[in-house]
Parts: sequence; C-alpha cells; structure tokens
Amino acid sequence: MTVLSPRRAGAAPPAAARPFRVLRLADLVTVRVRIRSVVVCVALLAAVTCTGLYTLTTGDYRIPVGDVVRALLGGGDQATRFVVDELRLPRLLTGILVGGALGASGAVFQSITRNPLGSPDVIGFGTGSATGAVIALVLAHGSPLAVSAGAVAGGLLTATAVYLLAFRRRSVQGFRLILVGIGVTGMLTAFNQWLLTRASLNDAVTVQVWLTGSLNGRGWSQVVPLAVAMAVLLPLVLLLNRGGDLLEMGDDSAHALGLAVERTRLLMVLIAVALVAVATASAGPITFVALAAPQVARRLTRAPGVGIGAAAAMGALMMPVSDLAAQRALSSELPVGVATGAVGGIYLVFLLSRQWRRGR
Repeated sequence: MTVLSPRRAGAAPPAAARPFRVLRLADLVTVRVRIRSVVVCVALLAAVTCTGLYTLTTGDYRIPVGDVVRALLGGGDQATRFVVDELRLPRLLTGILVGGALGASGAVFQSITRNPLGSPDVIGFGTGSATGAVIALVLAHGSPLAVSAGAVAGGLLTATAVYLLAFRRRSVQGFRLILVGIGVTGMLTAFNQWLLTRASLNDAVTVQVWLTGSLNGRGWSQVVPLAVAMAVLLPLVLLLNRGGDLLEMGDDSAHALGLAVERTRLLMVLIAVALVAVATASAGPITFVALAAPQVARRLTRAPGVGIGAAAAMGALMMPVSDLAAQRALSSELPVGVATGAVGGIYLVFLLSRQWRRGR
C-alpha cells in the first residue's frame, strides 16, 4: 500500500511531478501545456518538413536538395522553379493540409463519441461530402468550384441529418451517432453507385477516379482555399478543445462542471464537418487518415484525451508519406487513397481486435 503524504489544500504538486506546464498570459488566460505533447508535435512537424523536402527532390526529374531550396527562395534556373513551384509543391502542400484537416476532424469525433471508431469515415460525413461532389459532377457537370461547393454542402447536410437522427432525450449519445452514421454511410454509398450507373462513360470514369482520392494534378487553386479554411477552422476547434476534454468525461460530469454540453458538441461537430468537407473537396474522399491519425498521436503523446494538435500533425505526416509510397512503391503511380485505404484497413482490423479482446 502506498501512503501519500498530506499536502496543504490548494497547493500545486511539485513541478517535476507534473506532466504539463501552466502558462499565465497577462493574468487573464491560463494555458496548460503538456511537455510530451509539445515535443511530439515538434518532432512530427520536423518529420513533415523532411518528408516534404525529400518529396520535392525525387521523381522522373531528380533535383538536388540545394537546388530545391534555391527554387523555394526564388532562385535557380527556370526549369527547376517550374517543377518545384508549379508541379510538386502544390501537390505536397495539398496533401499536408488535407491530412491536417482529416486528423483534427477525426480527433474531434473520437472525443465526442468517446470511441476510437468515431471517425468521419465511419460516421458518414466524408461519404456525404463525396455524394455532394458526385451530384455536381454527374448531374450538373459542374466546374471544379461547383464540385468543391457540392462537397461542402453534402457534408453539412449529411451532418445535419445524422445529428438529428441521433438526437434523443435532449442529447446525442456517441454510440447512437456511430450507428446512425454507419447506416447513412451505407445509403449514401449505394446512392453514389446508382449515380455512376446513370452517368455517361466519361463522367463515370471521372467520378470513379475522384472517389478513389488523389493528389494528382493539384495546383495552387486547391492550396489557397484550403489554407484559408484551415487558418480559420483549426484555431476554432483548438479553442473548443477544452470542451472536448470535458465531454470525454461524460455528459453529466461535463454539465456539472459548467459546460453547455449540447451547444459545445454541436459547434465541434459543425467545425469538424467543415474540415472534412474542405479536405474532401480538395482531394476526394481520403479514407482512414481521420481514423488512424488521432489514435497514433494519442499513443505517442500518452495524453489522457485525444489531442487535436497532435492528431493534425500526425495526419499532416501520414498524407505525404502515403502519397510518396503510392508514387514510388510500385512501377505505376497509384492514387493516394489506395495507399491510405490499404494501411488503414490493416489498422482498422487491429483496432477492432483490441476492442473485441477488451470486451471479452
């Protein structure tokens, strides 16, 4: 038996015993910073930088690292600047931003549902965004801007439907959200397949490639809107992160601590759905990143909750690594969605087996 020495009421534990630091900003805002989480995030961002530099140097036209750096700074010859600035850099940045958006969104949904399977892939919000984009492609023959708008609208409408169907007794339970989302995902997937049967051959090929999830041909027209959306949405979801930590304790405990449970949950769902929608609009429905990134980040940080910042950093690393593997692993270049689906499927089986063993 361990005997704890009494401590004066209100006294903080010694600094060496705390896994976090408390920062006070002008005596108005108190921020709790976990040292290990900060170290993990810095390491992940460093890995993203190294992966990005390696990606910019490789390909059919190999470029030394020094020439890549000079091209990024505006120097070097014209051919190198064209390959780096117009072909490879937009694709890389799109992958990083999409991965960050999916990682943050997955962390929010897993926090709300208190379930590692509570990801936009499973709940159906990514499928809803894909449905909106497919409608814009097949029925309206829309421009890329119309496809993006359709993806955002589809994701928001799907989120509204799932939320309302899961709403019961003035609250939304995590398991109901997942079950309703699985059902909606099946219905939307069937609807997407039906649309493919009604489309022309050219439209069907375009939609099928888009539904796979790819970074091929991505340019600055995808990077700029995605970066603006991330600059707005990511700080908002980080501000609501404390509410997500309280929600993981249960609705009754969160309400007892003064949290407006349903309002906080609704705001977090809306922001997370917006993150999924803009990511899907930019690269198509990328599977399993939102599912795996938060859980891998949680195991690295060893934090009690799902850290949104660490999950976003992990997603930002997983996407360019998966894209690099899809381009270089085989003789033919594959869409990044194939690589994330293959790795994510293995991870999903592992996660389900762990859940099954715990339930026995």
